[in-house]
Amino acid sequence: MIIPREGDLLLVTDIQRDFCAGGALAVPDGDAVVPLINLLMDRFPHVAATQDWHPRGHFSFASAHPGCRPFDSIEASYGPQTLWPDHCVQGSPGAELHPGLRTDRFELIIRKGFHPGIDSYSTFLENDRVTKTGLDGYMRERGFTRIFCVGLALDYCVRFSAEDARHFGFEAYAIVDACRAIDQHGSLAEARSAMDAAGVRLIASGDIAAGPRG
Repeated sequence: MIIPREGDLLLVTDIQRDFCAGGALAVPDGDAVVPLINLLMDRFPHVAATQDWHPRGHFSFASAHPGCRPFDSIEASYGPQTLWPDHCVQGSPGAELHPGLRTDRFELIIRKGFHPGIDSYSTFLENDRVTKTGLDGYMRERGFTRIFCVGLALDYCVRFSAEDARHFGFEAYAIVDACRAIDQHGSLAEARSAMDAAGVRLIASGDIAAGPRG
């Protein structure tokens, strides 16, 4: 059993309208995680959230590449890039947080993917693996040593956030039942294997004891 402590941060990843039912890039069963994440917030002393926040015509949108379709892959300057439907456009309804998601516990909301020519899965590093969001510095300044990742999608933004947390020297956990996956072309199995190799612990919400606020 894991007992939350003062140095822990719960990271609520991309629970936005476009990733939920009816959205432009809906993750299967994505809405189902909202009630559980709302409950988990009360188990942790500190909570932060992330938002995908793309400008119109973002490089990662299939619509920005004539002849390409969503889920095609192209070669970017920083490596392979999956092309997505237009989603989470800055200021649009699809970029808004899910209306059922509690926001009262968020001490920080990090917006990512706003550089027009770089996609961003991780909440620590953009896809070029150089550009930082500042989360690693924030965690150090606040004295956080462990991060617990939940949200959408397990095989993309949750995965890379958890892996990069390990890269920056933090303990990292993915609470799997508080996530959902896109699971395109075996991406979920690949994500599980990669997180395990990086030292990310895959756990369930039932492994989290009632903490300081529970």
